[in-house]
Amino acid sequence: MFALSIKHVLAAVGLSAALATGAAAHHGWSWAEVDQIELRGTIEKISWGGPHPTLDVATADDGVWRVELGNPRQTERSGFVEGVAKPGDQVIALGNRSQDRNEKRMKAVRIIIGEKRYDIYPDRIRTN
Repeated sequence: MFALSIKHVLAAVGLSAALATGAAAHHGWSWAEVDQIELRGTIEKISWGGPHPTLDVATADDGVWRVELGNPRQTERSGFVEGVAKPGDQVIALGNRSQDRNEKRMKAVRIIIGEKRYDIYPDRIRTN
């Protein structure tokens, strides 16, 4: 048998808490503002990798924003799949921006490419 020192137990507890907090912060909405904004621009890059797809969107007056979509299955259910958009396409993203105003990042609830609307989080869409 082996004995764990208090130092090892505390290190394991600390690591577990850090991992849980990081996952919740990344996948939850706590990092985003409650109010929604509309972002208009041109898609520079689309990433389909995990944990969720993203768009890099160049705006006319505010630089490039990272637009996070839902998890791959949720994004696919909205109809936003590989091939429906490409770099150079105009996009309108509705969503919640980061609470950190130095970060140009938002979690999209809706994406519009041309005349096609993709409601990624339909229950979260707030329209005026």
